This record gives sequence, C-alpha cells and structure tokens, in this order.
Amino acid sequence: MILFWAVCAALLVVALLFIVLPLWRSNSSDGGVMRDAANLEILRAQSAELDADLRNGLLTPDGYEQGKHELQARLLEEVKTAEQPVGPSHRPAKILAVILAVLLPLFCVPLYFAIGDTNAMLPQAQQAGAGGAGLISSEAALQKLEKELAKQSENPDGWMLLARSYSELERFSDAERAYGQLVKLIPNEAQLWADYADVYAMSHGRTLRGEPTGFLNKALELDSNNTLALALSGTAAMEREDYAAAIAHWQKLLDLLPPDYPDVQMIRAGAQRARELLATQKGGKEKLARMPADKAPEKSAAGSGAVISGRVALNPALAGMAAPTDPVFIIARAAGEQKFPIAVLRKQVKDLPLQFTLDDSMAMQAQMKLSGFDQVVVVARVAKSGDPVARPGDLQGMTGAIKPGAKDVNIVIDSVVP
Repeated sequence: MILFWAVCAALLVVALLFIVLPLWRSNSSDGGVMRDAANLEILRAQSAELDADLRNGLLTPDGYEQGKHELQARLLEEVKTAEQPVGPSHRPAKILAVILAVLLPLFCVPLYFAIGDTNAMLPQAQQAGAGGAGLISSEAALQKLEKELAKQSENPDGWMLLARSYSELERFSDAERAYGQLVKLIPNEAQLWADYADVYAMSHGRTLRGEPTGFLNKALELDSNNTLALALSGTAAMEREDYAAAIAHWQKLLDLLPPDYPDVQMIRAGAQRARELLATQKGGKEKLARMPADKAPEKSAAGSGAVISGRVALNPALAGMAAPTDPVFIIARAAGEQKFPIAVLRKQVKDLPLQFTLDDSMAMQAQMKLSGFDQVVVVARVAKSGDPVARPGDLQGMTGAIKPGAKDVNIVIDSVVP
C-alpha cells in the first residue's frame, strides 16, 4: 500500500511539472519587448520619411527640425516606459502556476478517496479480484480480511476467499464458519452447499451424518448433477448403510465423469462394494435386480505382465485404531520422487486380511497404466477420513520398489501416518 501511494505521488509531481513549469518559466515581459521593438521600427520609418521629404523639397529645414525633435521626444518616452519595473501584478503566468501547484493535489487526493478504492492494492483484495484463484496463507492477511468482513459482512467475494483459504489450510472449523456466512448470502448455489457439507464433516468427527447430509440434499435440489454433492452423498449413504442410495449416487456420478477422470476407478470400486453389501441385506438382491448395471466395459489383464498380486493384513497391535467399516485403499504409485497414483483398489477393514490384484483395468488415468512403468510402490492404507490421500492418523503399510508382474506381495499395515 505504501508503494501505491509513492507511485501516486510521483505521478502527481510529473503532472505538475508538465503544467506548472512552462507557466513559471514564461516571461511576462516578452510582450513588452515585442511592443518596444515594433515602436522603434515605426520611429525609424518616420525618421527616414522626414529625411526623404527634406531631400525632395517637401519640407523646409525648420519643419524638418521640428519633426526630428518630436520623434526624439517620443523615443525618450518609450525608453522611460520600458525602464519601469514590472510588479507582481504583471506576472499572471507565475501566479497561475502557484495556484495550480496548490490546488491540483488538494483536488485530486480527495477525489480519489471519494470515487476510488483505497483497498484495491491490499494483497487479499487482489486475490479476491482474481476470481478466488489465489488463496491467502498468511495469518496476518487472514486476520485483516476477517476484520474487514466484520465491518462489511455482506461481501460474498471476501467470504469465499476466506472459506477457501481456511479449507486449503485444513482449518475446517474456521472454513465451516465462513461457508455458513456464505450460504446465507448466496443460498441458491449448489457448489457452496456441497463445499459447506465437506468442511462441516471434516470439523465434526469426519462424518457426513446429520447436518452435512442436509447440506448435500440442498445441493442436489439446486443441481442434481453436482459432482461433489453426488460423490459425498454416496459416501454419506454408505455411512448409514443405505447401499442402494450409494449405488444410485455413484452410478450417476460415473455417467457424468469422463472416462479418463482420475478418480473414476475409485468411484467404480466404491459402487461395486456397495453392490456387494446390498446383496447381503434382506431383499437386497431384488433391489439390485431393479437397478441399472455398471456400464463400465469389462477389462481383463489376465496373462498380462502388468498384474501385481499379493496379500494385505492389518497388524493386530493397530486393530483397535480402525473401525470395521473404515475404507482400505490399495494403491500402486510411481516409484521415485513423483509419487502419483497409478492404480487403486478399495476395500474395508473388515475384509482384512485379503488377497488383492492390481492391473491395467484399475488405472487412475487411461494414459498411465501399470504396464507403462518399470517400477512401482504398492501402498495399503486405512483412510479414516475416507480420502485416499494420506492424512494424519491414517494407518498404512507399503512395499519397496517392485516391478509390475510381481506376485505374492505381502503388505502389513503397521504404521500410523504422522
């Protein structure tokens, strides 16, 4: 902000130099000099005429002398007038220069405060003006934005920036508060209700039961194709063991997503798990028969060198830290520094120990398959948050770097993610 005002002052000084300096340098006596020169030229012309008239006999010597005396008297009068000092009243240009130098700053600065935006150069204002693309990570900037919103509570852009910044920093209770204000200002935006449900769940025991489910229902009422609302609604249905609803939400989500979407395989695995659980419920098979089947093309990697198979088990010492319904993700990821996921399989803690198989059909992205990598690392993770991305408190185990095609891989989930 200091830099902004310094630039404004510099520009004002430059503007004053362009306007005031020419006026200040102008010489008010220039007009007098030009007038004197013109009068002198006239006197010379008249003197030459007297000389010519005398030569031509048009003037007598006495008349000639009388005319000469009159011209000399006029010349002396002009010299006296030119020698008189020019007082302040004869310098209008300099007076105007002084007036402008004083009035321009006095006029421009109040005008900016009246019609300008004094907060436009604040970092958080710039980030908000960029459409929410940049987020605030500085605590001082967050607190400053909080104070501004306390004075101007009806500022949806500010609340949006604050909510997303807190969410990115995983300060979910603060993000929940900001989203709560935001949905009051913009109650008909489905994405906001879905985001609100997400952070509310994260700040209340990582569960979508209760209030978050209501927020998700509101989001789907506003936009039945909102992908985040569909994904979370499926998870919420799994939590309350409404497997038919979970299948419906996730299958609709699969129909909306492009085939190469990174999480398609994980969503499909979740829907398949919901089908398996629904089949175990009373009347579940009849419900399944009435539901549309998964439209995913059947892929088989049998006989392919890209298949990785093995066994995953949970260390008994950590058994008390996991609930039977906690999701278990078995992920093959690239070895080395770039640890992006390649293939994923989703199960639950109650399925452990289990035999697993990872192949090209489980690729997270169509263009990146197991068969395209020389070495991978297989991670088995109990994701207590339901998110395949590692979070503090998750339980996991992993292999070293292995080649696709490895068999009898043994993974023990024996550590806690710090």
